[in-house]
Amino acid sequence: MIVSVFEGPRARPWAALCMGVLACLTVQTASAAECPGHPDAIGTSRTIVVDPRAYPIIGTMQYGKTLPLEDHEVVLTFDDGPLPKYSNQILDILAAHCAKATFFLVGSQANANPEGVRKVRDAGHTVATHSQNHPAGMDRLPFDRSKHEIEQGIASVTAALGDGTAPAPFLRIPGLRRTDEIEEFAASKGLQLWSADFPADDWRDVSANRVYELAMQRLERKGKGILLLHDIQPRTVTALPRILSELKARGYRIVHVVPATPERPATPTEPQQWQLRPPSEVVAISRWPKVSKFAAAGPAELPVPALSDLDWHTADLGAHAPRRRRGVPLPPATPWPRQTSLSPVGTLAALPIPAESIFNIPESTRVAMLALSARRTTSVAQVRSTEVSSARLAGKSRRHDRAATAQPPVPSGQTAQAPEGASGTAPKPAAQAKRNARSVRVAGLKKR
Repeated sequence: MIVSVFEGPRARPWAALCMGVLACLTVQTASAAECPGHPDAIGTSRTIVVDPRAYPIIGTMQYGKTLPLEDHEVVLTFDDGPLPKYSNQILDILAAHCAKATFFLVGSQANANPEGVRKVRDAGHTVATHSQNHPAGMDRLPFDRSKHEIEQGIASVTAALGDGTAPAPFLRIPGLRRTDEIEEFAASKGLQLWSADFPADDWRDVSANRVYELAMQRLERKGKGILLLHDIQPRTVTALPRILSELKARGYRIVHVVPATPERPATPTEPQQWQLRPPSEVVAISRWPKVSKFAAAGPAELPVPALSDLDWHTADLGAHAPRRRRGVPLPPATPWPRQTSLSPVGTLAALPIPAESIFNIPESTRVAMLALSARRTTSVAQVRSTEVSSARLAGKSRRHDRAATAQPPVPSGQTAQAPEGASGTAPKPAAQAKRNARSVRVAGLKKR
């Protein structure tokens, strides 16, 4: 009934919206019905079947594609098990929430605990592989060693299943340490390499609350995707119930992934669904109309102009160019194309010699230069005369001050007497004038 409504040619938007709401209610009811005694279980909303050969690499932490999930859909994955102490608790938590996941098991762990491998299978989860010994730096190993790790891990998990069936052709490289050779080898074997869309860092030395916070924060940024966890960590056991409860509270849904088989074909999808953020239909570039193809009404080729059409007859174009002042006019030049003639090899090119008249200075310019030189000479003489006069005045002032200082004060009632020399007579006026003239010359910087 739902298919007929959505595929009908006259389906209306309001009808599709109503049926979508009804479908969501149906999913929640089915999830609760599958988990008797657990009304708060998140359940598994749907199962998608994928063909590993069609999409050999997934997970946006390393690749450009991921699983074809809708918004608010999450795929749970667990690495490094089985380890009975914690893996069995993880299985019990998932069973209480009726949530299905994908377990990437290590071959050596499967050999040590084959019953744990069968528990994963019997609980309805997908059994995948994670190499034989979980090498820390698989990208640094020789390719033959990496190849052996992959093949031996698959063989160990197959043996642990014990019913002749093989695990799902899903492979996750330890530490996500991919190489081109590993990817090519996995594709040749029909294996699908799983990365992840967001981790919770539960393999680090962090608290269970931090695992919960990272899982929800990163999921909120992505909106959907593959969550990477580990079923051998006690912090994961503590954080998982809270993560599942919060996923349901925020409207997220759990999706289970299984491989395609001849009896179970792959879920039909479109290529853009394998992108985490497919191109939106409202983006301008995706809605840009295509350019129509018009039939040519005339010849396919346009006529090409002949070379003679470019031979412009403008040899006298520069003859009437205006001259500026007394500059030398340039010889007339023909615009492009210009015919250039090369001089014979071995001859020197003769450059034109400038005319003598170019260097002649006009009479008016010469007179102006002489007048400018005379004005400069007069100005220098005036400056020097002013300096001499200033020096003379300064010398007289200093002498007057020294004389006034050297003469003692005259007491009241006495008449001032002129100073006497050694013979008791005052100096002669002529000698005093000579000394003054010598001081003026020294102050005027004319001493030789």
